[in-house]
Amino acid sequence: MAMHHYLRLSFIVLFVITSCFCIYFIIKKRRNRKAPKLLSAEKYRSSMTDGMKEISSNDSFFNIWPYVSELKAAKILSKKIKESELVHKVYRNSTEDFEHILLATEKENHFVKVVVDRNKKKAMGYLFLEL
Repeated sequence: MAMHHYLRLSFIVLFVITSCFCIYFIIKKRRNRKAPKLLSAEKYRSSMTDGMKEISSNDSFFNIWPYVSELKAAKILSKKIKESELVHKVYRNSTEDFEHILLATEKENHFVKVVVDRNKKKAMGYLFLEL
């Protein structure tokens, strides 16, 4: 009978230790998650060229929604804004290397601008824009 209790106790201890390791790695992974990057003025200027032309949001090739989810998780964008009202305007530079996507915020004439590198097919970062 005593052996049975030791066996049960060892399984319980093994379960607790395994659970602690799992919780530790989940917490560690959440802390190491990359937040969206705020663009420097230098990188922003490098994406601008002489002519920025407005295009429709349907012509934009970049899937913005995973990046928007990251911005909302980092509390840069409000979760209250409907997705249908989020994309305000999309601009493309004359060399067609970069897209600038203006996202609406809760404040009027305040936007979050996401700069997308079309060659690398990823978002370079974001910056705040006040008109």
